Amino acid sequence: MSVDSVFRTRSLGVAAVGLPDQYADGKAAKVWQLYIGDTRSRTEEYKSWVVSLLKKQGVQKILDVACGTGVDSIMLVEEGFKVVSVDASDKMLKYALKERWERRKERAFDQWEIEEANWLTLTEDVQKPGDGFDAVICLGNSFAHLPDFKGDQSEQKLALQNIASMVRPGGILIIDHRNYDYILETGLAPQGKNIYYKSDLTQDISTSVLWVNNKPHMITLDYTVQVPHPVQNHPEVSKFRLSYYPHRLENFKAILSEAFHNKLEHSVYGDFKTYIPGQAEAPCYFIHVCKKTA
Repeated sequence: MSVDSVFRTRSLGVAAVGLPDQYADGKAAKVWQLYIGDTRSRTEEYKSWVVSLLKKQGVQKILDVACGTGVDSIMLVEEGFKVVSVDASDKMLKYALKERWERRKERAFDQWEIEEANWLTLTEDVQKPGDGFDAVICLGNSFAHLPDFKGDQSEQKLALQNIASMVRPGGILIIDHRNYDYILETGLAPQGKNIYYKSDLTQDISTSVLWVNNKPHMITLDYTVQVPHPVQNHPEVSKFRLSYYPHRLENFKAILSEAFHNKLEHSVYGDFKTYIPGQAEAPCYFIHVCKKTA
């Protein structure tokens, strides 16, 4: 990084220096599981949208390449899909493995496959069934965790190529990211509900942008969450940091097309509704649905 690298801290004004991304940290995994991990807290809008889309496409076998604690995978297993779930964090995976063990007497959960895998070595870490999976999902703003250390998006492109290679011809990839265009333009996340879950925990999220050579290099979200204490009456305040590469919409569309060798049908949704560029209300998330055409 050049000497002109600087954090521009917005929102609550919290300094964004000194804490690493704590995605793989055990405590952060525990707090995250409390924060979003209850499958009952998934919004009905999200559940009905993704399940309807998968069933409409005739999907049976799914690869969840960013399963985390397993919250999406559990929902899909319960809906009757055959799911293979992978994540790079063993701290996150232990929650998915625990759920599978506790529900092992249910046939669907006994057949649920869970493995540790890395997007950059996905083709080596995951055995592809035949021509590939009916669907691959990468949701919850997960792909944006992959940094761009070289400044040329080479690792991100490799990861997307590996992910796309897991989709069978005629199958689909569903992948999302936050509306970073809006965040970079305003310094704030779009106002509105979280489309994926309804958290009962009191929270504050501060936003920081790291600029390198006058280009946005990383966005950091510092979470302050009040977690119910198991013994005392007062809540315990937990803090953790997640860092993301800020994907702009048009650039992400381009590297997705490249990953599929331009052989895809590409639809973009804003908070589960067909996205219309320039629409009045800025979506919180962009969801890409890519159907492999060859």
